[in-house]
Amino acid sequence: MSSPEETIVAAGEMVSARFSVVDYVVFSIMLVVSLGIGVYSAIQSRGRESTQDFLLGGRNMPPFPVAISLLGGIFSAISILGNPTEVFYFGSQIMMTILGVIPASILVRQGLIPIFYNLGILSLNEYVEARFNSVLLRKLSTMCHLLTKFFFMGICLYAPSLALSTVTGLSLWGSMVSMGTVCTIYITIGGVKAVVYTDVLQTMLMFGGVLVVVVMCCVDVGVVNIWAAAKEGGRLEVLNLDTSPFTRHTLWSTIVLGFYVTLNILGLNQGCYQRLASVSSLQISQRLITFFMLGMTGMWFLFYSSGVVAYAMYRDCDPLTSGRIEKPDQILPYLVMDKLGHFTGLPGLFVAAVYGGVLSSLSTAGNAIACLMWEDLLQPLPFFSRMSNTASTAICKLLSAVAGLSGIFLGMLAGKLGNVFHVTSSVSGSILGPMQGIFITGIYIPWVNSKGMLVGFLTAFCYNVIIVIGKFHRGGGSPQKLPLSTAGCPENALHFANTSTAAILNTTMVPEDLLYTSAFLEDLQHNTTLHDGSSPVPGEKSLYDISYCFFGVSGIIITMVVSSFVSLFTGPLLPGKLDPRLVNQTSAKMYAWVWNILFTSKRKPRNLVDKETSLTMLPKKQEV
Repeated sequence: MSSPEETIVAAGEMVSARFSVVDYVVFSIMLVVSLGIGVYSAIQSRGRESTQDFLLGGRNMPPFPVAISLLGGIFSAISILGNPTEVFYFGSQIMMTILGVIPASILVRQGLIPIFYNLGILSLNEYVEARFNSVLLRKLSTMCHLLTKFFFMGICLYAPSLALSTVTGLSLWGSMVSMGTVCTIYITIGGVKAVVYTDVLQTMLMFGGVLVVVVMCCVDVGVVNIWAAAKEGGRLEVLNLDTSPFTRHTLWSTIVLGFYVTLNILGLNQGCYQRLASVSSLQISQRLITFFMLGMTGMWFLFYSSGVVAYAMYRDCDPLTSGRIEKPDQILPYLVMDKLGHFTGLPGLFVAAVYGGVLSSLSTAGNAIACLMWEDLLQPLPFFSRMSNTASTAICKLLSAVAGLSGIFLGMLAGKLGNVFHVTSSVSGSILGPMQGIFITGIYIPWVNSKGMLVGFLTAFCYNVIIVIGKFHRGGGSPQKLPLSTAGCPENALHFANTSTAAILNTTMVPEDLLYTSAFLEDLQHNTTLHDGSSPVPGEKSLYDISYCFFGVSGIIITMVVSSFVSLFTGPLLPGKLDPRLVNQTSAKMYAWVWNILFTSKRKPRNLVDKETSLTMLPKKQEV
C-alpha cells in the first residue's frame, strides 16, 4: 500500500501528464505576445518620449484599453485561485463584498479623483505634501506605498507559481523567473503604454479562461444540479445577519470589507491612479470608474461562482482531504486538469489566464513603484530636478527594471522565508489603513493640521501593529470549514500528507484585493495553540478576535478621529487657509459655516478662501 506522500505524487503525475505540447504552445503564445506589445510600444514612442509620457502615457490614452487595464491591474492570479477556494471551503457569504463596491466607487468618482486629477499630480503622495505642507508626511506615505507594493509583488509571483507547479508540472522557479523577466522587459522599454495594452490581453485571458471553465462545467453537470449541490452543502449563505463583530463573515462585515477594498484599490492605489490620470479629461476618468464598478462586480461574481462550480464537481470527493492536491489553492487548476484536461489546449488556456493575471499585477505594481521612486524620492533632489527629459526618462526606465527584478527576488525570498515573510507582509499591511486615512482626512476634514495628521497616523499604525503581533502571539482557531466528503472517491479512503486539513488550510490564498489589509491577519489566527502552548478558551473573545473584515476601515477611522482631536487642541487650520483645490468643497463650506457661528458671529463671515492668505503651493513640476 502506498504512503500518503506517494499518493499525492502519483496524483500530481497523473494530472501533469495531461499538460500537452499544445498547452505549452498556448501558454507560450501569451508570453510572446505580451513581450511583443512592450517592444511595439517602445518603438512607437522612440525619440519623443518624456517622463510624463512614460509614466502617464502623455495623458491622452484611449479610454477603452485603459478601462480594461484598470480591471487587469487589480485582479491577479491570486484572485482567480483564492476566491474559489474561499467559497469551496467556507461558503459564499464573502460574495456580499460586491455590495460594498458601489458606495466606495461613488465616493472615489465624486470625492477623490476630481481632486487628484485636477491637481495634475503624478504621484498621489504629492497631494500629502501640498495639503499638510509637510515633506515628512509625504516621505512617510511614499515609504508605506513602496513597502506594500514590493511585498505584494513577491507574493503575487510566488503564490500562484507554487499552486500551479504541483498541478501542472511547471517548474516553480522557472515560472517565477520567466514571468518576472518578461514583465521586467516590457515595463522597462514600453512604460505605462505597454502595461495598459498588455493588460488588455491578459485581462481578456483572465476573464475568458475562468468563464470557459465555468460554462463547460455547467454544461456538463447542469446549472440546476450545481445550484442544488451547493445549496445542500451549505455553500449558498449570503444573508448572515449576525451583528457580532467577532463573526468571521456576515452581511455587514463583508459589505464593510468590500467598501474598504474598493476604496483601497481604486481610489488610493498609485497604479490605478496612473491609469485614471492617463486619459484626457476628468469626465472620461469618472466614466472609467463607473466601468470599473460594473467590471469589478462581474469579475468578482465570476471568480466566486467558480468556487460554487468546483464544489458541485467535488462534493463527494474533496481533492484536498483525499490527498489529490496539496494545497486548497489548487482546487480550480485541479478541476481543469482533472475534468476538462481531455479538451486539447484548454489547460494551457487556463494556465495562460492565471499567469496573465500574474503579469498584469506585476506590471501594474512595477510601473507604480518606478513612478513613486522617481517623483517622490529622486525628482525633488537638485541633481535630478535639473535633468533633461531624455535623462529623466532613462532613470524611470532603470527604476522600472529594478522594480521588476526585485519582484523576482522577493518571490524567491517568499519561498525561502516561509512564515517570516508571511508575518512581515502582515505587518507591512498594517500601514495601509492608516496611510489611506491620511488622504481621506486631508480631503474631508479641513481643520486637520500636520501635527494632528502625524499623531493620527502613528496612533493607527501602532494599533494595527499591536493587533498583528497580538494575533500571532495569542493564536486562535482556524475558521470553521463547511462539511467536506470523500465518500465518493474511488478509493473511498482519506490520505493525509502528515498534516491535518486545518493546518493545510493555513496556506490558502486570499484575493490580492485583500492582501496586506486583513486576510493576512486572519491567517495568523490559524494556529491551534497559543504562543505559550496553552489552548484558546472556547467562547472567550478579545480585541484580537474581531473579524478581519473591519481591520482596514478601523485604521482609517482611528487616523481621522485622532488627527481631528489633536489638531483642535494644537491649533486647527482656519477656514480659508487652504487652497480650495485640496479639500472637498462641501466639507470646507460646512466647516466655515460652523466656525462663523461659533467664533465670528459678530464679525463679517470669512470667505472660503482668504485672498490675503498665501495658498499652499504644489511642488514645482519639471517642464515636459
